[in-house]
Amino acid sequence: MASLITITLIISSIFMSSSNSMSVDYYKQTCPEAEPVISKIVHKGMINDKTVPAALLRMHFHDCFIRGCDASVLLNSSGKEKAEKDGAPNISLHAFYVIDNAKEELERMCPGVVSCADILALAARDAVALSGGPTWDVPKGRKDGRISKANDSLQLPFPTFNISQLHQSFSKRGLSWEDLVALSGGHTLGFSHCSSFQNRIHNFDSLNDVDPTMSPAFAGALKRTCPMHNKVRSAGANMDSSPTVFDNAYYKLLIQGKSLFSSDQALLTTSKTKGLVRNYAASQEHFFEAFAKSMIKMSSISSGGGTEIRLNCRVVN
Repeated sequence: MASLITITLIISSIFMSSSNSMSVDYYKQTCPEAEPVISKIVHKGMINDKTVPAALLRMHFHDCFIRGCDASVLLNSSGKEKAEKDGAPNISLHAFYVIDNAKEELERMCPGVVSCADILALAARDAVALSGGPTWDVPKGRKDGRISKANDSLQLPFPTFNISQLHQSFSKRGLSWEDLVALSGGHTLGFSHCSSFQNRIHNFDSLNDVDPTMSPAFAGALKRTCPMHNKVRSAGANMDSSPTVFDNAYYKLLIQGKSLFSSDQALLTTSKTKGLVRNYAASQEHFFEAFAKSMIKMSSISSGGGTEIRLNCRVVN
């Protein structure tokens, strides 16, 4: 079954920093039960809250795209110094308690050994696998960073980005066109608030109220859920038709004009990215393979700023 495929890749060539000597067996001697413990806690979180997988995957993405995968997104603000998690694009991040619970258990088992950054990378992998998606061997050995600034979160790619802006954002982090399209498939999980796609359903441009690339029926349903002056803070829409299952429905709906974000629709604006979208819509197996490969690549981004193993993921040592 595609959901059970394990993809093992040679990844040394894609590390962006040689300062972290990462390997899939990094904790084999020092904390051999680390991965089963994290998987157990992610699964428990999913049972209690079906939004946990999407939250963990998004949290990992938002972490890696700022200072590399150094768990800076987990740090709490301190006084007037606002941390990444309190930056505008990150206010809706949640399920931090899952990482906290994993860290607490691992500290009891192997004190001061497993980094918060590695816990987050593993939790994101487990969130995908436990939702029916692929699994992969996660390289480990990340260190935790000590710097987290709210304004840095504005460096994240926005849902209103066009294809040029997306490519620039991804390439700056060593990620390719293929990575862009594959990682966008993470939008198969979760929910979006109206604010992230409001630009497509109201006053789109001088000629159109609604983005003409959207399915009219789909746009109409979104307009009813998200009226022009929406006052319901929780209002929004599921990212695809099976928001708790990791599958390739996102790509199928994208081709039908039923995607939420401008950044989703942008994937159909170049022949290269459109071809990849069609490939993944036609073959869930191809999507799973590409997603696993790109997740390994993304989760290996490092700025070299990680210097410690935090004892509490929310505060520096």
